[in-house]
Amino acid sequence: MNHSTHRSGKAACYFIIAFVCCINTVVAQQPVLWLSDAIKTGLGNYQSIQAKQHYLQASSALVQNVKNDYLPNVIAGLQQNYGTINGQFGPMAPAVTGVASAGPSYSKQSWAAAFGALYVINTNWEAFSFGRKQSRIDAANAQVKRDSADLLQEQFIQSVKISSAYLNLLIAQRFILNAQSNLDRANAIRKVVMARTLSGLNPGVDSSIANAEVSRATLALIDATGNEQQLRNQLAQLLNTSPAPFVLDSAFLKNMPAAYHTDFDVRQNPQAQFFASRITQSSLSETAIRKTILPGVNLFGIFQSRGSGFDYNYTPDYPDRYSKSYFSGINPSRSNYVAGLSVSWNLMSPSKIKHQAAAQHFITQAYQSEYDLVNTQLKDQLILSDQRIENALQACNEVPRQYKAASDAYLQKSVLYKNGLANIVDLQQALYAVNKAETDIGVAFINVWQALLLKAAASGDFDLFLKQVK
Repeated sequence: MNHSTHRSGKAACYFIIAFVCCINTVVAQQPVLWLSDAIKTGLGNYQSIQAKQHYLQASSALVQNVKNDYLPNVIAGLQQNYGTINGQFGPMAPAVTGVASAGPSYSKQSWAAAFGALYVINTNWEAFSFGRKQSRIDAANAQVKRDSADLLQEQFIQSVKISSAYLNLLIAQRFILNAQSNLDRANAIRKVVMARTLSGLNPGVDSSIANAEVSRATLALIDATGNEQQLRNQLAQLLNTSPAPFVLDSAFLKNMPAAYHTDFDVRQNPQAQFFASRITQSSLSETAIRKTILPGVNLFGIFQSRGSGFDYNYTPDYPDRYSKSYFSGINPSRSNYVAGLSVSWNLMSPSKIKHQAAAQHFITQAYQSEYDLVNTQLKDQLILSDQRIENALQACNEVPRQYKAASDAYLQKSVLYKNGLANIVDLQQALYAVNKAETDIGVAFINVWQALLLKAAASGDFDLFLKQVK
């Protein structure tokens, strides 16, 4: 036997044991993280849920913005200026920016200038839109319902992810304990083998096999520790916390769910409801687009006052009848008002809107196809979850018998080996069997909970799972 190899193997073994004991000491000082508390923490901290909440707040604000379109437009204006008022006969159109001076026509240019002012208030209200504005409000409300369903879906999915990660981490922690127990048994066997080898009762090759088994058990413990660290990191990401060691509820490893039945239909699943809300929102958007071709009935009113430094009788014959005084020019001296009703309709709207409405209709059909796909997938998952529950329950009934048989076989082979009636290979096989049986016990219980979680995720009845845990 190579003594240097033996010493290095013992050193590695002691290091792993010390590392695991250190982790267990840190974990023991922490309170238990119950699954319900983990879900609550994740729903409160996770950034994607916060983003969905902001989207919902934005769409709610847009609903109020659309409702405010019912309010009339009221525009007030004030203008004060200084300039000339030369007039000239001739046609013109508002194609370019110009001045709006009004005055008599001179035979030549006059540079007489004075102050002037304009005060105006203009109101315009689309009193009747033939359902066009209401359709926009309905579409905006549908967007709110869609964002609300999206938030509920995100919270539901996040709850399922946290629960699954919680159970995975719990079994990973149990794997570490099993690996530690297996390493302890391997070390105990090596002590027996070393004693019998040194006394000449067993061949030297047995000690090499025993050392190899200790190394294998040590590597298994390292792998189990690395797997636990990875799963712990995943749970910490879902909770948006630091990946410190968690103390989890070990009741999942020894208790079974009390109920497996739900009356929920897959259409009640938050995921299905989100896809259904997209169909409703797209359909109402299509209606709003089609109603944009309808005319509008507007009520309008204008009140205007003007002031001018030029007198009412200012003419080319009396060019001095004006004042350059600022206050004389801005003082309102003439007022007018106009009130009326108008009906406006863009006759080209049908041809412009037709293809936009058709495109939105195709989007609605696409959402319907995606809803049908999700509905089918959830129904299939619901069937699969019942099958997995049945298989997991059968496994739970079988693993105790497996563990008892493996433990008895290991005990027998250990006694026989100590008395020279069995070889190291037989003892090694018994060691493998008891280690696998220990692992299968924890896995069997967790598989039942995972299957129940799958059924809750497929049906949308998360209380079916959550109400049975702390």
